[in-house]
This record gives sequence, structure tokens and C-alpha cells, in this order.
Amino acid sequence: MNAFRPSRHGTRRPRVSFEFFPPKTAEMEVALWESVRRLEPLSPSFVSVTYGAGGSTRERTHATVKRMVEETALKPAAHLTCVSASRAEIDDVIRSYWDAGVRHVVALRGDPAGGLGTVYEPHPQGYHQTSDLVAGLKRIGDFEVTVSAYPEKHPEAPSLDADIDALKKKVDAGATRAITQFFFDNDVYFRYLDKVRAAGIEIPILPGIVPVQNFRQTAGFARKTGASVPQWLADRFEGLEDDVATRRLVAAAVCAEQVLDLIDRGATDLHFYTMNKADLVYAICHLVGLKPERPAAQAVAAE
Repeated sequence: MNAFRPSRHGTRRPRVSFEFFPPKTAEMEVALWESVRRLEPLSPSFVSVTYGAGGSTRERTHATVKRMVEETALKPAAHLTCVSASRAEIDDVIRSYWDAGVRHVVALRGDPAGGLGTVYEPHPQGYHQTSDLVAGLKRIGDFEVTVSAYPEKHPEAPSLDADIDALKKKVDAGATRAITQFFFDNDVYFRYLDKVRAAGIEIPILPGIVPVQNFRQTAGFARKTGASVPQWLADRFEGLEDDVATRRLVAAAVCAEQVLDLIDRGATDLHFYTMNKADLVYAICHLVGLKPERPAAQAVAAE
């Protein structure tokens, strides 16, 4: 007899959230808003917009979040980092988010100014770590604060236990949710969840899901961020470097397999790193029973 699978019987439809990044060009702007409009009808719990070091990137993040507040029904969460800015500068950004109607912030330390693999050096007058930034956010406003979590530990952490201690400091400072670095082996996530709960951390830990649009690119980024890439995953994309159509089909199958297994093993929330591309994410959401609600007039007409 086959085991009962909630993902097949519609008994456990997950809540979803989506991550976008602010566009750098007019073409990317169009792509972003096409993706936003495509995914908005799925009524995500929230959407987040990434944030990088440097004034122009911060301005793009702020403009994107502000437009989401004004033009959509989405609940945007703005990313914020500690990198290359004083506390006063970051506090100004926090207040500008509040004034724009943003009540949810994803607080991150941020990558070193020199890029991944270089040594992180906090700004002399800045927030040194994420827990400091979380405390600063809560001091300024009653924000909902999401932070990051690392099932395979942060690349700079000496151990997974030390990394979990760092997560606990974020929670003690006021964080209410965590989103994991992406992973491909669900056992990694569930083992991590067991360790987090054993450490007394009870906030939701949302699994971060990245649909593999380009395997070589994703694998390269995974190596830099400390996320393992199983050999079976590499094998599935082998030989498809120049076969875009087949690669997309394989990517959909791989992501669907991972998401369905997460749901069947008890996951209730899923966070998708969309890369500002909606089609694959939309298809996966449809597969697990998340569909746009028809307007009332259409529903009556259908009857």
C-alpha cells in the first residue's frame, strides 16, 4: 500500500513567499514587473526585495518596494544589510521604509564589500552583525523582522553549532522568522531543523528554494555560499548546456520533486528565490494546489 501523500491529496497546501531583486536596466525592469504581476494572484504571504551595498542599489530597492506598496496587493519585505554604512545612514533607510509603508524587513549582515571569499570588515560606526541590526530595527519601529539561516552553516562560521548560536542571537534581538540559504537535499534541511529546535529556537524556519534555471551558474554560486550540490543533481543536467528546452523541463522536474517531498514531510511554508523569472515558480505553485482565486463575477457565471 502506498503511503498517504498530502501533496497529492491537497490536504497540506503550503504558504509561499517570493524573492525578487531590483532591476538595473529598463529591460530588467520590464521583466521584474511581468514576474510580479504573474505571481501576485497567488497571494503570497510576502515578497522580498534584495538589497546590495552602494547607494544606487539601495535606491533601486527602495523604489521597487515603494512601487509594490503603492501598486499591488502584495506585502513587500525590504532587505537591509550592515555593509558599508554607518548606523545613522542605515537608520535613515529604516525610517524611509517605515514612511513608505513597509512594515517587514529582511535583516542581513551582507556579503563583504570585497565580494564573497574576502574578509568581512564592519563599518567603524555601523551595525557589526545581524543581531545588532535587528535590535536597531525594533528600536525604530514595530517591524516584522526576517533573518537568514544556513542549513550547512555560513561559510565564515567555525561550525554549525556556532552558526546556530548566531541565529539564536538574532531571535533574542527580535527576529520573528528565518529563511534558509538554498539547498538541494531535503535531508539537510530537516536535520538542521532538528538541531535548531533542540537549541530552543522556535521561530518558523522557511526552506529557501531555488529553481535551477542554469545549472552551471547555480553550482558556482552554491560553492561560494557553502551550499552542497549533490552528484545526482549534476548528473541530471549533464549534457544539457546547449539544450535550453530540455534543461527547463529537467529544472521543473527537479524543483517539483524537492517541493513535493518538503510538503509530504511537513513543510508548511516555502520561500522561492525567483531570479525575477516567474514561469517555473508559477508552475510549481500550481502543482501544489496554489491557484489564483477567480473574481466573484466569474465564479457565478461558471455556475
